[in-house]
Amino acid sequence: MSRLRVAVVGVGYLGRFHALKYAAHPDVDLVAVVDVDEDRCRAVATEVGATPYMDHAELAGRVDCATVSVNTQHHHAVARDLLRAGIDLLIEKPLTTTVEQGKELLELAVRGGLVLQVGHLERFNPAIRAIEGLIVQPRFIECQRMAPFTERGTDVDVVLDVMIHDIDLLLAMVPSPLRAVEAIGVPVLTPSVDIANARLRFANGCIANVTASRVSLKRERKFRVFQADGYFSVDFDQRQVRVCRREAGNGGRPQLSFEQLDVPPGDALAVEIAAFVRAVEARETPPVTGWDGLRALEVAHVVRESVETEVRAAQFAIGE
Repeated sequence: MSRLRVAVVGVGYLGRFHALKYAAHPDVDLVAVVDVDEDRCRAVATEVGATPYMDHAELAGRVDCATVSVNTQHHHAVARDLLRAGIDLLIEKPLTTTVEQGKELLELAVRGGLVLQVGHLERFNPAIRAIEGLIVQPRFIECQRMAPFTERGTDVDVVLDVMIHDIDLLLAMVPSPLRAVEAIGVPVLTPSVDIANARLRFANGCIANVTASRVSLKRERKFRVFQADGYFSVDFDQRQVRVCRREAGNGGRPQLSFEQLDVPPGDALAVEIAAFVRAVEARETPPVTGWDGLRALEVAHVVRESVETEVRAAQFAIGE
């Protein structure tokens, strides 16, 4: 079988890492990188040994698959053109800016028989993979994802930029429809919301409390899951997983046991890209599908609408 020809469209901070991972992959040829910033494009192309292009339209007929890592507001237009050209795609999260745009991309991929994977990177985090198979009917989940301010990602609000990571994980862990959302958020350093909290209630009774901030003094990324037989605490940054389990004790009285799981070192982005390459080669469903990305986007927009409602209510109350 011939080697896959790959391109990366958008080689800013994250796109450059995609290019480096493809360049190191043994089964693909990174033949092109694309960016509207000519100097940056040429610099990354030289670094990875690819041909630089300033227009993604030039990829038609030259590549088999590609990563789309442009600014979020350009995901739809770029991905639409590439899907129409018959190119399999890995699109960085969020899938698109609007739900309608996301649905259009999914329809194009389905009609064209194309692989469409969404870059929800935390699915491939070694710490999350360490608890796969252990989560059974969670009852309460708490997520905290906070970081100091940077300009990167501020083309969208904190819900689409940061919180959507944990929304995707929640939807993958809780096998039940979402029934209610309450959220609040405030802008701090940008015109859009920079810190937000959401409470999600699922039909099976599970409750999730999610906090995301891009204006914190320190970085913190933690995920806690409570279920009938145990409690799991995941620290993404420290790559630590602590488990508290209920076990039968002497005389039948339950007792608690504590364990720290080994989390092997791993490169989540390399694993994500390898999964995409396998899906393209085998023409199979990728581990994070376009439908997964669309569902996370839909919930993110419900959270955003709830935030906007709270803001309007607060403004109205002040006006009174």
